[in-house]
Amino acid sequence: MSDAESGRRLISIVVPVYNEERNVAPLYEAVAAVMRRIADRYDFELVFTDNRSTDGTFDELVKLAARDERIRVFRFSRNFGFQRSIYTGYMKARGDAAVQIDCDLQDPPELILDFVKEWEAGAQVVYGIRRSRKEGYRITLLRRVFYRLIDFLSEDHLPHDAGDFRLVDRRVLEVLRQVDDTKPYLRGMLATLGFKQTGIAYDRAARERGESKFRMKDLVGLALDGILSHSTVPLRVATYTGLVVSALTLLAIAGYAVGRVIYGADWPAGFATTTLLILLSLSINALFLGVIGEYVGRIYQQVRRRPLTIIDQSVDRAPPREAGAAPQAEIRYSRTSSTVNPLLE
Repeated sequence: MSDAESGRRLISIVVPVYNEERNVAPLYEAVAAVMRRIADRYDFELVFTDNRSTDGTFDELVKLAARDERIRVFRFSRNFGFQRSIYTGYMKARGDAAVQIDCDLQDPPELILDFVKEWEAGAQVVYGIRRSRKEGYRITLLRRVFYRLIDFLSEDHLPHDAGDFRLVDRRVLEVLRQVDDTKPYLRGMLATLGFKQTGIAYDRAARERGESKFRMKDLVGLALDGILSHSTVPLRVATYTGLVVSALTLLAIAGYAVGRVIYGADWPAGFATTTLLILLSLSINALFLGVIGEYVGRIYQQVRRRPLTIIDQSVDRAPPREAGAAPQAEIRYSRTSSTVNPLLE
């Protein structure tokens, strides 16, 4: 029986995975247990997007999908990155709302029930606010500084300490489908779309199985994507710095001319000072050329119009949502490549 026939609304649980073979089954069990508590009102599906895992993650997902038709799996042709993986899950979600949750169970599945309550009360985006985390003090401090920095630099308000654990209404998903961005930073992108949004604070648990796939360079890259996607302030800083340096240079030239011509000052040779000033000027130029290069690089990636992700294999036997449609009898195990691209889906 399809969800349209049952009269219950459908919630899509979107789960991006990469080398999480030990976590997919526990996550499935945990989510299923939570969703059973609202089974009188809601059906659910699990949408896994596999970023080309190199361990047995995809095999485990295939086994789970064979047991439960509510599990849908999409395996990419290569690793396209975490944010693109989430975006693809949103685009494949069929539900009236989609909830993104990480596979490592650091975000509590029980909070989904609170998300649903806020959604039922009228919120169209409900996001989790990480009140505390089980990680080192320095990385926690850096995260807190980053969220406040990007909010300060952005033209729109971005929530502090909010990750990707959230519920998104179908209407927002359809608007998100129209956004064409080769480097989506979904935390900020969803915040800038508007609609009624609310946050729920929670304590993030420690990872029990496996290890995090995010290295420091990945976190720095994500931070840069966030800043460059939502702010032109770095470009303005480059402009203002150039103006300040130019003004100081003109004042220095004027002071030198006045001292030599009017007062006949005999300035001592300053090779070291001159060298340092030249090096400082070159450093500033190189820094801001790099900033400009980052923006130009994003424009270059955008105009190339490459697909965000390419789906190489999929396991999907979810019944159609149209009322009266018969469920499919067999697993669709496809190796035909398809792409996910905003505006084309």
